[in-house]
Amino acid sequence: MLSYLKKLDIGLLFPVIFLSLTSLVVIWSVKPLYFSQQLISIIIGFAIAFAISMIDIRPFLTHRFVVAGIYFLAIALLIFTVLFATPIRGTRSWIVIGPAQFQTSEFAKVALIVIFSYFFAKRHISIAHLSNILIPAAYFALPAAFVLFQPDMGTALILGGLFVGYLFVSGIRPRHIFIGLILGVALMAWGWNGFLADYQKERILGLFYPERDPLGVNYSVIQSKIAIGSGGFWGKGWNQGTQSQLGFLPEAHNDFIFSALVEEWGLFGGILVLGAFLFLLWRIASIGMQAQNNFSKFLCLGAVIVLLLHFVFNIGSAVGLFPVIGVPFPLLSYGGSNLLVNFILIGMIQSIAMRTSF
Repeated sequence: MLSYLKKLDIGLLFPVIFLSLTSLVVIWSVKPLYFSQQLISIIIGFAIAFAISMIDIRPFLTHRFVVAGIYFLAIALLIFTVLFATPIRGTRSWIVIGPAQFQTSEFAKVALIVIFSYFFAKRHISIAHLSNILIPAAYFALPAAFVLFQPDMGTALILGGLFVGYLFVSGIRPRHIFIGLILGVALMAWGWNGFLADYQKERILGLFYPERDPLGVNYSVIQSKIAIGSGGFWGKGWNQGTQSQLGFLPEAHNDFIFSALVEEWGLFGGILVLGAFLFLLWRIASIGMQAQNNFSKFLCLGAVIVLLLHFVFNIGSAVGLFPVIGVPFPLLSYGGSNLLVNFILIGMIQSIAMRTSF
């Protein structure tokens, strides 16, 4: 055990601990009823991460049948959820087992990272061939379709961003980018007219008309901006935020936890959290650059992409740059499913780091 602890990558572990503790502090303030659940999720998450890190995952995840098994397990969970899950808040996204709920679309993120890493590690040199773009596009489209059936637009966008991110770093040709943009515009037009629900359209329109419907579609963003702006540099103090404590700020423990944090801890607290998160991304990228095989490099890349996408969409929603699509802030927002998936990724990366010579 002592030799294992000596091999731990402290640079990876420290920001994870800092963000997890910050999450507990903020949730204890704004939603104390959820504190114990978040604490349990974090403890389980660390246990999972440490268990994964003790195993050399590289030989397993470079075998086709293991990669395929993870991918099709994710697909099976999504199908089961769409067909049999009980609707919660209008979506069929969670499998309920006793008091526990698990959002199966979160596991699809891990499955896509694994299968993309396996695929691009072998074919990234020949990515210019159109067939090597269409195959991963099919890998993405299958889980994305079931996620949209739930419906969960936020997770679908994350999966799409993950696919695009892998293509960009693999050296896609400019003409393929142009074709992709045309297809993307066509899909958005189709989605607007034939797929998006009215409330989703209203959220998108609210992005371009921020003062429209201040008590409806734009209410949460307006309250978020007030919370962030009123915090000043040092904040109002723990348990003293008016927007979050008096219930004006919706989902202060989840979608808008960063707004609640800045209201009580100010710009100073926000900078600390952003610094820790960016340091985490830098450390994961560094581990990937030093990894001794392409699969490990692409796995770290995928983790950076998915964490960065969550961060951008969450902060963007909080300040009105993106529609509110329910994307959590990694390791900070309340929610067991996303938290556990983040710890699974951290465990995989820690396993790579412990077996890489820096």
